[in-house]
Amino acid sequence: MKPIGYWLNRTDKALTRYMNHMLEEFGLTRIAWQVLNVIHDTPEVHDTEVLSALVGNADSATPTAAIDTVLAGGWADRPAPGRLALTRGGGQRLSHVAARVDVFRELSTSGISLDEYRTAVDVLERMSRNLETALSGGIGDAEAR
Repeated sequence: MKPIGYWLNRTDKALTRYMNHMLEEFGLTRIAWQVLNVIHDTPEVHDTEVLSALVGNADSATPTAAIDTVLAGGWADRPAPGRLALTRGGGQRLSHVAARVDVFRELSTSGISLDEYRTAVDVLERMSRNLETALSGGIGDAEAR
């Protein structure tokens, strides 16, 4: 059996490749889609909040470039300096993309029960917290346990 790190990396790459391919016709990438979702969920969100929300998803340059992409593509605009909001057209196009993403989610979880999915997410969340806590407390503390 391959270790969990192997499957985490392989799954993330597969998710990204598939989503990037699927979203290409809309001029988006997986990370640009995530940027749009943050903007959708928090109207007139500040750039720093978007970057903070996506800190675990990519290096800092990638979400910044994705913000530029959604602005250039007319998905979002700046109602005030440093703030982002969906344009009317961006909001309408986002609903079309969301339908495609729903199909993607069904495909990616095919054959996986809701309980299995929840368990996988719960286990990964706990593993992340274990390691993040160990790092914030000093790696030596984790080694002493």
